[in-house]
Amino acid sequence: MKKVIALRSIIGYMFAGLLVGGVWGAFGAHGIFGGYLAAIIIIGPMWFMNHYIGLIKQDENAAWVDMALGIAVACTMRDVFLNGGSTLVDALPTLGLVLLGAVIGGVTAGLIEKNIEQNTETSISSKEKTA
Repeated sequence: MKKVIALRSIIGYMFAGLLVGGVWGAFGAHGIFGGYLAAIIIIGPMWFMNHYIGLIKQDENAAWVDMALGIAVACTMRDVFLNGGSTLVDALPTLGLVLLGAVIGGVTAGLIEKNIEQNTETSISSKEKTA
């Protein structure tokens, strides 16, 4: 069963990556409006298929992993296959900064969640004391 779920996720990420990598650039000639149009025409249906219909499995209490990682891997590897391994080497500084940003964002989100939890507990305990 887990193999089927993994295959479904791979297919969902693959479709999103192929469409973004293959079609998004055609909207670039239309400037900002083209970006919005591409988001509506490409990302909207892919999000619907992957998340709403459930091609990509998301556990109830799991961290949210959106299509961006699948799209990034698909587009990076497409360029590697088309232009050779030097493309991946050239992309490493950008990928490193993206990973650093993800770590900073994750740690910040964890600290904020912990602070909200503490404030909620403090609020509940102070209400109990006054009651």
